Amino acid sequence: MDRIDLFRIFARVVECSSFTRAADTLGLPRSSVSAAVLELETRVGARLLHRTTRKVSPTQDGVSFYERCLPLVADVEEVEGLFRQSATQLTGRLRVDVPGRIGRLVIAPALPDFLDRYPQIDIELGVTDRAVNLVEDGIDCVLRVGPLSDSGLIARSIGSLPLINVASPAYLARHGIPQSPDELAGHWAVNYASPSTGRVENWEWVENGTAREKPVRGRVTVNGAEAYIACCLAGLGLIQIPAYDVRAHLAAGELVEVMPDHRAAPMPMTLLYSHRQHLSRRLQAFADWLEALLKRTICGDPGQA
Repeated sequence: MDRIDLFRIFARVVECSSFTRAADTLGLPRSSVSAAVLELETRVGARLLHRTTRKVSPTQDGVSFYERCLPLVADVEEVEGLFRQSATQLTGRLRVDVPGRIGRLVIAPALPDFLDRYPQIDIELGVTDRAVNLVEDGIDCVLRVGPLSDSGLIARSIGSLPLINVASPAYLARHGIPQSPDELAGHWAVNYASPSTGRVENWEWVENGTAREKPVRGRVTVNGAEAYIACCLAGLGLIQIPAYDVRAHLAAGELVEVMPDHRAAPMPMTLLYSHRQHLSRRLQAFADWLEALLKRTICGDPGQA
């Protein structure tokens, strides 16, 4: 094999964390993939992969080599795809990771449209709210909501997610309807603790263009959206939630929006991917489709949902 083929096979093994899965996506025998990696390791004079019965992962040298060879592979793939202009000629597999409820409620139901448009692209959809490592987990792109830390990845803004304040009719009948954050001292909230840091989030709102926050007492603290909404439905307190997340409950009268003039600032949504992937036309096609989908379904005015 020539060097570019060896680079391509090695990169796919890293991305799939498996010789077998890499072989399947490349349409090659597993033995050929394993032999190609061994040949590459011999050429460069370094061990590039840790091999266990459960997982294949890059060594420190392997990570460095992966990051160096990606631009070369991407350049070759871009040149090879210069004249593939139609959607039906875009091929390959995309591994995508998205937040849990956006994946289940919005993206998964809409995927048939994307797959019909691009019949030669396959999707591996990971649905999780945990932090992921694109290289070690073999993921092409991740959708994340909220402020970002500096990760060295390419970030594409997808839009903003409106937040609203809601409570159950039973809670409001018992405790009254708050008209402004000044009245929150007499109310209860379902507190939300960040799954990554454990920090309990304060109640937030925007007033005269300035973001403000304050703690609100609560007897229940949760660290997941499902439990957060369930506790609110049970009448345990007020919550702040993306509007799309409770659209059905609002329509059914199971939840009621409160303090509509004192909403928290919308949360940014960002698609993150590695430097290698910025040249992938199949990823560009998916990113364009995803941005249009999210702006059409969940980024609008929550009052019009």
